[in-house]
Amino acid sequence: MKLTVDGVTHEVDVEDDMPLLWVLRDELGITGVKYGCGVAQCGACTIHLDGTAVRSCQTWAADAEGAEITTIQGLGTPDNLHAVQAAWVEHQVAQCGYCQSGQIMQAAALLADNPSPSDQDIDAAMGGNLCRCGTYPRIRAAVKTAAANLKGA
Repeated sequence: MKLTVDGVTHEVDVEDDMPLLWVLRDELGITGVKYGCGVAQCGACTIHLDGTAVRSCQTWAADAEGAEITTIQGLGTPDNLHAVQAAWVEHQVAQCGYCQSGQIMQAAALLADNPSPSDQDIDAAMGGNLCRCGTYPRIRAAVKTAAANLKGA
């Protein structure tokens, strides 16, 4: 099957029901996508599928064929960070950092859909992404900063 990931088309020979997470990590070497729980409850594996945040651990490879897949590695670059990534750095959100790629992808999808989220909007959108380090106040502050920076861009 052909998958377009971060703007690059790849041909992979995998079973249709292989979780997209494993296609990305094991077949394509895109390790910025993290395995957390495997049951779509923690959000560590969040990617964008045609701009919508989805859990790659519960998305089948066949469901992604023909879609535009964006991972944390395609969201921005070290020289040109996405506004959410820059806000994460500014607010020093990450502690252990394991959940952060999923958090950032969820936040970027939120801001694409709602450029002026309230605290309640942020909490609702980010509520499915767990952070064992408890950086939730910094996550909310970073989302607000990213929203403001995107408006000014």
